[in-house]
Amino acid sequence: MYLEREIMTIKTPDWVKHAVFYQIFPDRFAKSEQSQATVYRSPKLEPWDAIPTPQGYKGGNLWGVIEKLDYLKDLGINAIYFTPIFQSACNHRYHTHDYYQVDPLLGGNEAFDALLEASHQKNIKVVLDGVFNHASRGFFFFNDILENGPHSPWLDWFKIEKWPLSAYDGSLPANYVGWVDNRALPQFNHDNPQAREYIMQIGEYWIKKGVDGWRLDVPYEIKTPGFWQEFRSRVKAINNDAYIVGEVWEDSRQWLDGTQFDGVMNYLFTSPTIAFTAGDRVIMDYVETPSYYPYPAISAREYGTKIQQLLELYPWEIQLTQLNLLSSHDTARMLTIVGEDKASVELATLLLLTFPGAPSIYYGDEVGLPGGLDPDCRRSFPAKSDWDTQVLDSHKQLISLRNQYSALRTGSYQVLFADECVYVFARTDDRQEIIIAVNIGTTPAKVQFPVTKLRSQSDRLLYGSGEISWNDRGDSNQLELQLPSRAGCIFG
Repeated sequence: MYLEREIMTIKTPDWVKHAVFYQIFPDRFAKSEQSQATVYRSPKLEPWDAIPTPQGYKGGNLWGVIEKLDYLKDLGINAIYFTPIFQSACNHRYHTHDYYQVDPLLGGNEAFDALLEASHQKNIKVVLDGVFNHASRGFFFFNDILENGPHSPWLDWFKIEKWPLSAYDGSLPANYVGWVDNRALPQFNHDNPQAREYIMQIGEYWIKKGVDGWRLDVPYEIKTPGFWQEFRSRVKAINNDAYIVGEVWEDSRQWLDGTQFDGVMNYLFTSPTIAFTAGDRVIMDYVETPSYYPYPAISAREYGTKIQQLLELYPWEIQLTQLNLLSSHDTARMLTIVGEDKASVELATLLLLTFPGAPSIYYGDEVGLPGGLDPDCRRSFPAKSDWDTQVLDSHKQLISLRNQYSALRTGSYQVLFADECVYVFARTDDRQEIIIAVNIGTTPAKVQFPVTKLRSQSDRLLYGSGEISWNDRGDSNQLELQLPSRAGCIFG
């Protein structure tokens, strides 16, 4: 009974349950040439179309994102998750210099203010990346320690072990704690009340500015008891609808108890979905390093089991605000993982857009942008002449259906059939019943099975290709499906 009462108290933002996110890596998505006076210009920028390097900048900026908002609206997007935008000395900006200043290469605070206003005018939410486990060598408080040694007033903000510190010479011990032993990323001492309060105020400041939520980088690294509970309470006190989503790749029950995060980046959905739709097409060189394991190949029955286990892992209120994804800035893009097999991508995207929780499209995936492991997965958004319009059309259709049918957003999830290559499930609510079917096999499939828990007999093809028929069999309906090879469909 206690557990049931706890579950009943969990509340997550309703808007997230109806959101389709678009993840933007700001240096690579869009570059405006119209705001040169307010964007720092550099002659050292890499060519936009060149393969990215670990340290090079392409010069993407927030002014460019503003110019792309109509494109995002047409795609069906209503929320953006930005990887870090704050001042930093790296193209990915996970090495924060100043948490209160948007990077000048991105257009500074002026560009962000304009972006936030323009996004909200188009009913697009904006979620920022909060890198609160570590800062950088250029962060003022840590830089003061480098300059003044043991005389710095900020010593206890970080984890100093010995003297002298070696911030740049790798032949000497760093003598301070950096994330994953990276001396470029000094870790905060979160047990220090002043450092902790500083981070809390950053979280509050940008929510007060109108930001709609925080994606939290490596939040599991912060061990200080009560830290994320306090962060949630202070952020929610300003905006109860603010979205708090953590980057946790594995079982996240300890953070999804209703007192910390509203959801996590749902790699537990990603891995079986790629393993099922792509099977042995997965190129192992692209998936062995990241810790999400989209391999080995699994059958429809195995996929159904993994999905049922995932849906039982967290309360339903949390399931509806998970951030579901196929690719991100930390993984190779799915198109490249599967050897550019478009059918695998379309099948996985179909499952993504019909799964409970908020789907997240990694910029460029919708137009067929390839990319291997970092930094290759962070290529620049391609020119329109290089778009794969077939991939784009399928994304638009699926996003449109999700936005049109409430059952695809908040309806229950019921597996109807799962055997060998065919997986069939239903999303239902009080008004709608939607049936989704996929055949991952290389030959057409015909399956027949009883359906007892659906009220209607959905037979209108909403997406894809396939045939459906119903036959009454006493106390149940017999559903027959004919599916092309390597294809999926939606009936409503």
